[in-house]
Amino acid sequence: MRKPLVVALCALALAGAGATPAVAAAPSPTGADTTTGTAPATSLTDVVNDTVGAVADTLSGLTAPKSAAVNFAGTVSLSNCSGSVVRMPDSAASDPALVLTNGHCLESGFPSPGQVLTDRASSRTFGLLNASGAKVATLRADRLVYATMTDTDAAIYRLNTTYAQIKSSYGIEPLTLSSSRPAAGTAISVVSGYWKRIYSCSVDGFVHRLKEGDWTWKDSVRYTSACDTIGGTSGSPVVDDVTGKVVAVNNTGNEDGARCTVNNPCEVDENGGVTVRQGINYAQQTYPFTACFTTGNRLDLSASGCTVPKP
Repeated sequence: MRKPLVVALCALALAGAGATPAVAAAPSPTGADTTTGTAPATSLTDVVNDTVGAVADTLSGLTAPKSAAVNFAGTVSLSNCSGSVVRMPDSAASDPALVLTNGHCLESGFPSPGQVLTDRASSRTFGLLNASGAKVATLRADRLVYATMTDTDAAIYRLNTTYAQIKSSYGIEPLTLSSSRPAAGTAISVVSGYWKRIYSCSVDGFVHRLKEGDWTWKDSVRYTSACDTIGGTSGSPVVDDVTGKVVAVNNTGNEDGARCTVNNPCEVDENGGVTVRQGINYAQQTYPFTACFTTGNRLDLSASGCTVPKP
């Protein structure tokens, strides 16, 4: 799982802000968001996050590969993860908007292996970005619709505002989840709202089982090496450069070359063979979710074709 880097603390020093308990405690050892998400837009936490984002803009602007077709519109920043406002293929403008991120980015901490959370109260906040990566609004959830780290690593929140209201107020459309499985070789962009950075590469292939610590994910996307994602990119949408649709959610990478440990996932093939690829990063496919949401963006885990893990 991807945690924010020490640059965040450097940004605080540059800004002259002291290391407050809330800021110092925000990044957990493996990237979970442990804040409540209830702070108002003018809180110290928001000021710190904006400062970190500004420093990240300066640093990443020198090195970050940029896609000409993909931008930041519709992506969001969490306190130490990334995410995006998403719609299903059949979502209506009047539906309550959804935000996609990782299961390991939950404000309550990591779900246990085998645990699936549905329909939980939440007041999580998200910084909405425009095309250039500037924060234009703070959005708020009213429910955690779904979250798990079993078979996949995803969380979907429901906002207290509709797609139409977001469009009317800020001129920003949601990203659309593709209902199709991506193909090897697909040109993709990993768009991080936390760092306001876009990584461009291709789908290198797929992993039968990706094991990290106590968690195992199925049919994971493996990137080519150009997508050298870092801490804080957890939850970033993985966008097909041709269609502009979301095909996966970024979640992890092997940092140290260790075997199957936290922050060092390993690939397990159909015969149980293990491969370690240091420096290679991964995402979880999102097309299965498109069969699980019905009219009004309601989650229906019993719907035909819905294959995501169930409680």
